[in-house]
Order: sequence, then C-alpha cells, then structure tokens
Amino acid sequence: MTNRPLIAILDYGIGNLHSAQKGFEHAGADARLTADPTIIDRAHGVVLPGVGSFAPTMKALSDTGLAQVVHDVVEAGRPFMGICIGMQVLFASSEEAPGCAGLGVFDRPVRWLPDSMKRPQMQWNVLDRRVDHPMFAGLPDETWMYFVHSLAAVDAEDVIATCEYGETVVAALARDNVWAAQFHPEKSGANGLALLANFVDVCCGGHV
Repeated sequence: MTNRPLIAILDYGIGNLHSAQKGFEHAGADARLTADPTIIDRAHGVVLPGVGSFAPTMKALSDTGLAQVVHDVVEAGRPFMGICIGMQVLFASSEEAPGCAGLGVFDRPVRWLPDSMKRPQMQWNVLDRRVDHPMFAGLPDETWMYFVHSLAAVDAEDVIATCEYGETVVAALARDNVWAAQFHPEKSGANGLALLANFVDVCCGGHV
C-alpha cells in the first residue's frame, strides 16, 4: 500500500493495546497508539481496543478525556472500530458493573455468558455471518476468530455475526461508520489481519 492511512489506536492505559497497533501496522496502516487530540483529529480512522473490565475501562476513558473523543468521532461519521472491551463499553451498561454507565453508542446492555458454560470463552470459534458486510470482505465462508470474554452484547438488528457458546453469542456488529468485534482480530491469524485490512481500506475511502 503506497499511502498508509493514519489510524489512531486510543491509548487509555489499560490492557494490551500494542498488539492491536501491531495488527493494524501489518494490515497496512500507519497505526499510532495515542491520546493526543491532534493526532486523533487528523487520523483517517480511530480504534478502541483492549482487554479488561467494564468499570475500570470506563473510568480510564473518562479520566483521559477519550470517552468524549469516541462520541465525537462516532457522531462525525469517521471510521471507528471497537475491539473486545472496546466493543463492550460502546453499550449502555454491563452486568459486570451495575451502576456504571457505558458510552451508550448502542442503547442496550452487555450480559454474562450463560452459567452453563466456562467463563471466559477463551478459544477459537467460527463466525456465523448474518449479512454480507465490508468487515468480512474476502474472508472464507468458514471464518475462525479468537475470543477471550465473559460477557457479550444483547442481540439486535445491528448484529452482523454471531458464534455459538452455549447459546447464540454476538460476535460482531456494525452501524453506519461504527464497526465492533467481540473477538480479537489482531490475535486471529490471517483471517484477523484480513479483517483489519478491510477497516484500513475503509479508512482509505472505501465503503463503510
């Protein structure tokens, strides 16, 4: 790729954020781990990754001012992607942290995986795609991704892929300029890197 789009990986100080940065670099982006408003403002796309818990992540986003940044990017229609806990905090609330408000981009809760299953789900799982979305462009019909999570979003019309783990579990969703993945593309081998490359393509001016 001749022109590498600038992608801001939001640095709120929690979780393994460098792996997401490296994943996007491999996928063809100039990926910067940053909380600098100047860099974020001129980025072609913005990503909120991470591994951790709902309440500490929300506190860190609030303390760094990045919670408002997420709202600004989403409302401006700029390409945005949430990964793992970065997906979950886009929701209104989580059973993991009663009383802690999420970002509310999606106005519904995140709930525990079923009691009948081992938590967290820490394994490869196959995606059941519901729609032909640009997130999955070029991926094989049987696409495996790597999951590490104990909670999952409530299903709705914006869900574009699920997986099975004791019940049907939300794996990915998309609405307008917002993509979100419960799995870790950066840890999912060639399929994951291809998915990240699809987001990079959107940041280059491709279709959301």
